[in-house]
This record gives sequence, C-alpha cells and structure tokens, in this order.
Amino acid sequence: MTTGEQLLRATGLRVTRPRVAVLDVLTQGGHLEVEEITRQVRGRLDSVSTQAVYDVLGALSRAGLARRIEPAGSPARFEARVGDNHHHVVCRTCGTIEDVDCAVGERPCLDPNASHGFDVDEAEVTFWGLCPACRPEASV
Repeated sequence: MTTGEQLLRATGLRVTRPRVAVLDVLTQGGHLEVEEITRQVRGRLDSVSTQAVYDVLGALSRAGLARRIEPAGSPARFEARVGDNHHHVVCRTCGTIEDVDCAVGERPCLDPNASHGFDVDEAEVTFWGLCPACRPEASV
C-alpha cells in the first residue's frame, strides 16, 4: 500500500487511481496550477479529464490533504503542505511562490485587532516582492 493510499483511507476517502496520482503529484512539492497537475497526472495514467482533476483537488482540499492558495492576479494553485498555517511569498515579476513558516509557530499566527465576533483559527498572509532571479541586480 502506498502512502497516498494510506492518507486517502485515513481521511475516509475512497482510493481511486486519479486521487492517488494527484496526491502523488502534490506531495512532490511546489505550488501547482491545475493545468500542471493535470499534465503530470496524464503522464501517470492513461487518461484523465481536467474536470476529474478539479474534482479530486476539491475532495483532497475538503479532506485536509491539499491546500488551495490564490495569490492576487494568479490562478488557483494547490500544495500538499497542510495543517501548519504557513504563509507564502510571491514574486511580483515571475510569480514564483515559496513557503514562509508561521511567524509565531502555531495557529493563528496573527490575531486581528477586531475579530467582529469570529472565533479566528487561521491567518492567511501573502508577502510580495522580487525573487533573487528577478531583482535588478541579478541581471547585471
């Protein structure tokens, strides 16, 4: 039994080839768009529709096995790093995304000055800047 199969069973999801393949792609790391996930899954399976990949990503996200992030101006991306309330830094030029550990180390990393009665259990922060390859001094 593979780790992907174990994770699916542990969360009560039925084990299917598309679910295992998508989970395997995500666990390789990165912040992948659906098109890239679909391309990699098609390399593993005979065929899979883009809609099937969307459906799998939705099920994995609801089960807590995948995380959907949506940096402004970018399509949704998915990652397998979940449950630790980490944040992201995004390059304004090339769109590269990297993980940033939680500033405090536990959920939520930040406390709002006005919670408006909400029981806040997570903070999502996106830092923006230029990656080393896109900084002006990198092209000199």
